[in-house]
Amino acid sequence: MQAYDGELGAAVARAQAGDEAAFAVAYRLVQPGLLGYLRGIVGDDAEDVASDAWLEIARDLGRFKGDGAGFRGWSATIARHRALDHLRRQKVRPRATALENDLLELPGTHSTQDQALESLSTEQALALVARLPRDQAEAVLLRVVVGLDGPAAARVLGKRPGAVRTATHRGLKRLAQLLRAEGASDGVSEGTGEGVTDDGSRTLGESR
Repeated sequence: MQAYDGELGAAVARAQAGDEAAFAVAYRLVQPGLLGYLRGIVGDDAEDVASDAWLEIARDLGRFKGDGAGFRGWSATIARHRALDHLRRQKVRPRATALENDLLELPGTHSTQDQALESLSTEQALALVARLPRDQAEAVLLRVVVGLDGPAAARVLGKRPGAVRTATHRGLKRLAQLLRAEGASDGVSEGTGEGVTDDGSRTLGESR
């Protein structure tokens, strides 16, 4: 996604000058990653939440200042806020994903872990991500699915870049371990994560 940041930045600048076709270009470049991120948070309601987010993005576009990478981070921040609002409104219903209750509380080179994640379908990836500790899950979604760099993901999450880099690395490593374990034993029982998570580390799927 970073390869398109130059095109995205130019499209955003034209859209801010009133070019509707340029806004459509920006939407095309950002929407796939944004939708994947939202699916990890709100499940089947991702498209509705994304629509709300894009309405806000369009409304506040004139206030944005930055390049293409900055626009992806800004858009992800708006989408995250809309997702949390959605979850709060739906809190009386059974949660749609394993991420939901925990999210209500939240304020370069190709590695073998990256390759393992890329071999999964979207559904498989999100199911495994939901079994990570919550800081790792959101870090992975923002870094791998949305394509943000460490500082941008840190701004979205309100954390230090080093903390996000560490969470992403650990999350990808655990995803690779989960994938190997499932391949060897035809599936690890969800909610246990034995041999994968550290002692005392609460995963997103665990209840309080």
